[in-house]
Amino acid sequence: MYRYDEFDHAFVKERVAQFKDQVERRLAGDLTEDQFKPLRLMNGVYLQLHAYMLRIAIPYGTLAPRQLRMLAHIARNYDKGYGHFTTRQNIQFNWPALGDIPEILELLASVEMHAIQTSGNCIRNVTADHFSGAAADEVADPRPYAEILRQWSTVHPEFSYLPRKFKIAVTGAERDRAAVQVHDIGLHLKKNEKGELGFAVYIGGGLGRTPMVGKKVRDFLPEEDLLSYTTAILRVYNLNGRRDNKYKARIKILVHETGVEELKAQIEQEFEHLKGGELSLPEADVAAIERYFTPPALPDRPEGEAILSREAASNPGFADWLRRNLHTHKNPDYAAVTISLKGIGEVPGDASADQMDAIAGLAEEFGHDEIRVSHEQNLVLPHVARADLKALFDRLVEIGLATANAGLVTDIIACPGLDYCALANARSIPVAQQISQRFGDQKRQEEIGDLKLKISGCINACGHHHVGHIGILGVEKKGAELYQITLGGSGDENTSIGEIIGRGFGPDEIVDAVETLVDTYLGLRTGKEETFLAAYRRVGAAPFKEALYGREAKAA
Repeated sequence: MYRYDEFDHAFVKERVAQFKDQVERRLAGDLTEDQFKPLRLMNGVYLQLHAYMLRIAIPYGTLAPRQLRMLAHIARNYDKGYGHFTTRQNIQFNWPALGDIPEILELLASVEMHAIQTSGNCIRNVTADHFSGAAADEVADPRPYAEILRQWSTVHPEFSYLPRKFKIAVTGAERDRAAVQVHDIGLHLKKNEKGELGFAVYIGGGLGRTPMVGKKVRDFLPEEDLLSYTTAILRVYNLNGRRDNKYKARIKILVHETGVEELKAQIEQEFEHLKGGELSLPEADVAAIERYFTPPALPDRPEGEAILSREAASNPGFADWLRRNLHTHKNPDYAAVTISLKGIGEVPGDASADQMDAIAGLAEEFGHDEIRVSHEQNLVLPHVARADLKALFDRLVEIGLATANAGLVTDIIACPGLDYCALANARSIPVAQQISQRFGDQKRQEEIGDLKLKISGCINACGHHHVGHIGILGVEKKGAELYQITLGGSGDENTSIGEIIGRGFGPDEIVDAVETLVDTYLGLRTGKEETFLAAYRRVGAAPFKEALYGREAKAA
């Protein structure tokens, strides 16, 4: 993984010292909250419903064991013993004291971490496929390009005060696991007919109050032009993006109002001035970054299949876990393992300090010193010998992280909601917990099959409900919490925005409504191989509406 150079160390150290002075001035009353707000946001500090919250960057979701141990230390000593992993592959601490945050940032700097550009109208943490560098189906590892974009964008003087926040995602496989089409810029790494690496480029994707699927503006952008073309996009957006209305300030609105062809023409015109210039990526520089991401040496372990067959035959729980929580690795003797942070009835995305410490140890023992954070709020060990999977599973059982539900109905994405967030209208966590408990039986989950359920506590859509096969949006109506349902969303290579299917449900009704939807699907699917999403796309919303609303739906 990438290691800080001398510039990185000096820069982060100076930023921490600067923020320490700003915090001292705020605590002394020399700065008002309004004066302090832009300063804290530059350092990833939010003021939430009950306390300050610190959001820490995990670039492209890659962590070393020493870094995860530091996060555990912070959780244990400066928070309430846990951290919350987010859909941006970051981690949030919800309860730090403001006076402790500079010290926390110093600790993070000691393990090459920071909270810079995790908030504010700038280029945020660049995300990537959580199986990068391990997945058998990828064209190339997208993380070197994500790192190049990180270095280029960090406190970029031209793009530090954009009309609105700006998010970039990169994927390296045909199966999109980074949701690139719902980002401001989405990059799909691919090869052309000559075998050269480049990118399909999407712009204007995003969720929130106006969800939109990104538009493709380049089918193939040569590798060397990555920064030149990205700069061209940002310049056009920075010049033309609306600053008079924050709800219309994202690039997706610019694409919608200007038209993709006109905007593409402006981007190409700006690109012509940049192409072949100092932003071109030399092969030597790309190769230098790629060396930081050289896969670990993986010795042959052919005994794995015999061990797995024997152990799975006598241990149904282990067999379930093998079936759900593994992803095919480039090396047939290995697997990428999803560690679910979605235990039945637990808070999605939360991990305790003890669990983080334990996972760091497991990464050292079984995972070649790598951990990934997925945008689905789980953790991943990307390089585990299949021969070691039973030993790993047994250790995960001991720490309560062996839930076999990756991709199933209880693998719920949920934002913190009204339990923490000042912007939220409704609670997300209790709804996620109740749904998880209702569908917790393993056999029932397996019978339902792949189903992505996502919950947001407000229209800002931090829970990605728009791209859930079943999406739940918490709203406020006449002082009460209400939950709208969307169906048919997807964040993969066939991205779609879910359709609101009718009136909302109260907190005591929403879990029953989800169960009705699932039962309806089971009754109309053509066979077990037809997923919820496939069935919905085949039959449309009508049977689901009728099941939920009865005569009401027929009258409509």
